[in-house]
Amino acid sequence: MFTRRLMLAACTLAVLAGAAHAAEKLKLTVATEGAYPPYNFVDANGELQGFDVDFAKALCEKINAECTIIKQDWDGMIPALMAKKFDLIVASMGILPEREEKIDFSIPYYQSPTALVMTKSSGVKVGGDGHVDPESLAGKKIGVQRATGYESFAREKWPKADLVVYDSAESADLDMTGGRLDGRFDDYIVLKNGIMKSDSAADYERIGEVWGEKDFGSKGEGIGIRKGEKDLKDAVDKAILAMRADGTYKKINDKYFDFDIYGE
Repeated sequence: MFTRRLMLAACTLAVLAGAAHAAEKLKLTVATEGAYPPYNFVDANGELQGFDVDFAKALCEKINAECTIIKQDWDGMIPALMAKKFDLIVASMGILPEREEKIDFSIPYYQSPTALVMTKSSGVKVGGDGHVDPESLAGKKIGVQRATGYESFAREKWPKADLVVYDSAESADLDMTGGRLDGRFDDYIVLKNGIMKSDSAADYERIGEVWGEKDFGSKGEGIGIRKGEKDLKDAVDKAILAMRADGTYKKINDKYFDFDIYGE
């Protein structure tokens, strides 16, 4: 059934794209964070790069839109979308209930694993559920990014930990490698691409099992869209399925990951 949905979506997008060639292209502005590698980051030339950026470009092509991709600070992302400063958020944003109250989301375009990485000297322990024992985190400085599901989860589950909140994952990583944190809680791919590749990587270890999207009450990572823009949301949803069906998604995926990040 799912394969059939992909094929139908691909056919639908092909027909729509063909019909749209004679019409003027839709012009959209897409926001990403630019500080969350490998999903989105700024390269040495000051250009936005990453999985989200490549995905956004391919998506815009599918819906026959002329898109401008801009950098937006994370904690202002949803307010700026609602204020019509841009039209889409493609920034690895989890589809969480509190966010769905403010904006709409596309169907998920990937599923993200989450992990806690600590210094090997931290002395924290793994509990019976395969995850970190909350009691062993008492007084430990754990870096999280502001206004994320990771921050909310950590505050609820680890009340005795000393949470240190940052505006970006990159800033938290800098404090971790600088010895000012005992641990980092974030997307595991981000951690593996950041502190686990740093000069201090030998000093760190993942504690326990990874968490899935459902552990955070998330449906996956989605594209943010203003409420009431049903036509745009429908076009984006169909484009995601079409990209899965025609190999576009796999080509982008394989550039950044050695597994299929789309999930189930």
